[in-house]
Amino acid sequence: MRPSRRDDACIDRANTNGAGSSVAGARTATLNYHWNWHVFWEPSPNGTGTYLDMLLSGLVLTIETALCAWIIALVLGAIVGVLRTLPSKAASWFGFAYVEFFRNMPLLVQLFLWFFVLPELLPRPWGLWLKQLTNAPFYTAAIGIGLFMSARVAEQTRSGINALPRGQRAAATALGLTTPQTYRYVLLPMAFRIILPPLTSEFLSTIKNTSVAITIGLIELTAEARAMQEFSFQVFEAFTAATILYLLVNIVVVVVMRFVERGVAVPGYIGGK
Repeated sequence: MRPSRRDDACIDRANTNGAGSSVAGARTATLNYHWNWHVFWEPSPNGTGTYLDMLLSGLVLTIETALCAWIIALVLGAIVGVLRTLPSKAASWFGFAYVEFFRNMPLLVQLFLWFFVLPELLPRPWGLWLKQLTNAPFYTAAIGIGLFMSARVAEQTRSGINALPRGQRAAATALGLTTPQTYRYVLLPMAFRIILPPLTSEFLSTIKNTSVAITIGLIELTAEARAMQEFSFQVFEAFTAATILYLLVNIVVVVVMRFVERGVAVPGYIGGK
């Protein structure tokens, strides 16, 4: 027997009431969330202290990873950036290939390649050594993030060198300076003064990119916040604290770099008076 239109209307009304009650239940569950800001002083199940100690230990590892990655990025980026500005076509093409390889591949994919794929491609003894390496996630994250960010630093360096007047290179040549001496004493000091603001942004990106290393087992700040919310079920408190810690670190970096920019500014150039 086919249901009447009245029966259909009743079914639709019941479904609507059910959906509405589900939404209301979800809203009630959200409103009934138990905020507990004292959870940070409660002992953590891993026996390392309080939940706040967990987050601070993750913050320390985040800073260590970011600093190591930034040193790698700055050194390699400066070298590759210089190669891209040399008259040699071979050096320029090598720098171009390096930048395009590391810049156009997602960071997550690169970390997976270095951590999971590379040990399988190497000879068996080397692969076993990498797999059994102590603190392998830390080394992989520092090197992987450093290589990824070095491509961006290389482009900043190249842009800074190309932004300089051609007369500076000609003047260095007239003084009898060799090419390495020209870059060491003339071009790079001025170029880094110009690109200091964007380099600050790249360093901030390096700090934030460390959170991706959670996928290869690095227990940094984001991983500790996630562990805290799994142990205590206080998800909002855990990630609110992690957000505040990230903001504080980044603000400190910005303030320090502002003073550095003013200290090294050259009149007539970016940041100079």
